[in-house]
Amino acid sequence: MDTDGEDLRVLYGRRFADEHEMRTDLWEVLCQDFFQKFVPEDATVLDVAAGHCEFINNIRAGRRIAVDLNPDVVSRAADGVETHICRSDEMTPLETASVDRVFISNFFEHVPREVIVSTLEEVRRVLRPDGKLMVLQPNVRYCGKDYWMFLDHITPVDDRALVEAFKMTGFDVELNIARFLPYTTKSRLPSGPRLVKLYLKVPLAWKVMGAQAFMVGRPAATSS
Repeated sequence: MDTDGEDLRVLYGRRFADEHEMRTDLWEVLCQDFFQKFVPEDATVLDVAAGHCEFINNIRAGRRIAVDLNPDVVSRAADGVETHICRSDEMTPLETASVDRVFISNFFEHVPREVIVSTLEEVRRVLRPDGKLMVLQPNVRYCGKDYWMFLDHITPVDDRALVEAFKMTGFDVELNIARFLPYTTKSRLPSGPRLVKLYLKVPLAWKVMGAQAFMVGRPAATSS
């Protein structure tokens, strides 16, 4: 992404200035009631483009790592979370095959297609052979014109394109939920921890309100 770290600090500081408490409560429930089942508690977990660290701060894991270009990631990360300020496709501080789980949320719409591919290739490098990649992504098929409500959304991505990107970069798709969460925190997502918990328990509601895809992939087996 061409935007540098200071630009990102200003942009996202303005966008989420009045949402911090609400987003923190939301992600606590999402991690405890949904994402945690994909993450063993002794795993090494990497949050790529971690932003405000809502996922990595709330997931339970043996080792937690946050990567972002925005220098604010350092102050946003909870105690015990390692932080690295670097590009998503140049995660040189991380060793090859050193991570069990990778999480990427609401990122690919911000970067060109070639960076989506190079990021997934870099994720493939750092992920262990038995690891998993989890992607939460606004699905342009179900967001309609609202997909473009933010100035920094530059690349349309839907679940079908995401499947292609996974396969291009050596991932098999293990789970594909085309409609999961609503588009943004300003959407119709039920507010309050209890209502969010209820929403997660009713997949039928996802088919009506969901506009983000959730996809889980694993490194494809290589033939010897």
